[in-house]
Amino acid sequence: MKLPGCALCDAPGGRVLVQAGRWRLIHAEEAGFPAFYRVVWQEHVREFSELGAAERHECMDVVAAVEDALLRHLRPAKVNVAALGNMVPHLHWHVVARFDWDSHFPAPLWAAPRRSTDPALLEQVGAKLPALEEDLRTRLRRLPENPTGS
Repeated sequence: MKLPGCALCDAPGGRVLVQAGRWRLIHAEEAGFPAFYRVVWQEHVREFSELGAAERHECMDVVAAVEDALLRHLRPAKVNVAALGNMVPHLHWHVVARFDWDSHFPAPLWAAPRRSTDPALLEQVGAKLPALEEDLRTRLRRLPENPTGS
């Protein structure tokens, strides 16, 4: 069910990489964080616990695939994974590659910046995204949409 006025029901929330039946993967173009992705559950759900077991499994398979691709392609210092939903009460997971040179590291993305980021480093990460995203499209299209058959 879509709810009018919900930002993730009304719009994709970023550049869509994969649109599946129950979820979508988007690249959220956040300044200073070139490898910021979101896994958005299609149906309007506020909390992860509202999903059935098969849906939770499917959602986490997608989140894990994104995290794995970020680690393999970009070799970040850390991958942050979060489902906050404080601003948009619609289940979605932030999956963000973090680098020890990024403006906020090791603090959270929403903290005050600690330093300026070298634009050349951002460009280096950006140049790797097309291969990463093609890998993700291939891997995610192979995931079963209902892994337990229920």
